[in-house]
Amino acid sequence: MINAIEWCGDSIKFLDQSKLPSEEFFIQTDQVEVIINAIESLKIRGAPLLGITAAYAVALEARRLKISDFEKFVKCVDQTIEKIRATRPTAVNLSWSLNRVKSVISKCSSIKEIKEKLVEESKKIHDEDREMCRKIGINGAEIIPESARILTHCNTGSLATGGSGTAQSIITTSHEQGKKLKVYVDETRPLLQGARLTAWELSKNGIDITLITDSMAAFLMQQGKIDLVLVGADRITCNGDVVNKIGTYNLAVLCNFHKIPFYVAAPVSTIDKTIKNGEDVIIEERSPDEVRSFHGHFVTLEKIKVYNPAFDRTPHFLVSAIITDRGINYPPYDFSFLI
Repeated sequence: MINAIEWCGDSIKFLDQSKLPSEEFFIQTDQVEVIINAIESLKIRGAPLLGITAAYAVALEARRLKISDFEKFVKCVDQTIEKIRATRPTAVNLSWSLNRVKSVISKCSSIKEIKEKLVEESKKIHDEDREMCRKIGINGAEIIPESARILTHCNTGSLATGGSGTAQSIITTSHEQGKKLKVYVDETRPLLQGARLTAWELSKNGIDITLITDSMAAFLMQQGKIDLVLVGADRITCNGDVVNKIGTYNLAVLCNFHKIPFYVAAPVSTIDKTIKNGEDVIIEERSPDEVRSFHGHFVTLEKIKVYNPAFDRTPHFLVSAIITDRGINYPPYDFSFLI
C-alpha cells in the first residue's frame, strides 16, 4: 500500500501525483500555501485524501502561527479553514473534515490546547479513513464473483485515500482472497487518472489489468466482456445520487442498457446529509487547458472553447448498490440514519 500522505511532526510529506507514473516524487512542507496549491493542481487528489490533507493543513498552520491573542489566533485559523474549503467545491470529504476541526477548535480554551487537539483530530481522521477503507474492501468483496471481469473508472486506491482505497480496496481484497479477476481500467480523460494512477497501483498489486480509452466501454459491454462496473464517489446525496469523476454517468447509463451491475464504493463520510439529491451539488469546472493540452503540449487550437466539468451526477436509480464501511446498501436508498 502506498502512503500518499504522512504526518512528520512539524510538516507533512505527500506524493506528488501529477508526476506519476514516471516519477515517485515526495514533497515535504510546513506551508499551508504549498498544500493549497497541491490540492488545486491535483498533486493531492481523491475525496478521502482531500479530507485528511485539509485537517493536517489546518493543524500545521495553527502550529506555525505566532499569535498570543486567543481571539485573533482563532480568527486566523478560521480564515485558513475557509481558504482550504474553497479549493475543491464538489468533494464533500474536504468540507466534512474542516467542519470536524472547527468543532474541535470551538471546544478549546487556549491556543496550546487548539494546537494539540488539531493534531490529534487530524491523525484520528487519517486512522478512521484507513479503517473505513479496510471495511469497504471486506464488505464489497462479498458481491464479487470468484471469477470477475471488472471495469473501473478514475482512481480509488491508496493514492486517493488514507488506506487501501474505496472501490479499489474491493478489487485488491478480492484478489487477496484468491478470486480470479480481470480489471479493465478507463483512461479517465482529460487528466488520465486511470491510465496514470489506477493502472500503476493495480500493477503493483499483481492484478491482471487492461487499459482502455473511455469511449471503448460500450463496445466491451456489447461483446460481453464486463461482468460489473465498480467506481468510487466524491459525494453521495441522501437519496443515493452519486457525484463522481466525469464519465461515471456514461458508465451507469451503459450498464443500465446492457443489464450489468453498477456499484459505487465510498465511506459514509462521503454521504452528504445536508443535500437531498444530486442536482443541488455544485460541479467544479476546471481549466480549459486540461483539455486543450497534455503535459504542456497543445493537442488542439490554443484558444478553442472548452467545457471542462470535473464531475458528473449519476441518479440513484442507475446504481445497483452503494458499498460503505457500514455495509452494502441496496435501492431504495435512504441515508436518513446519518442525519
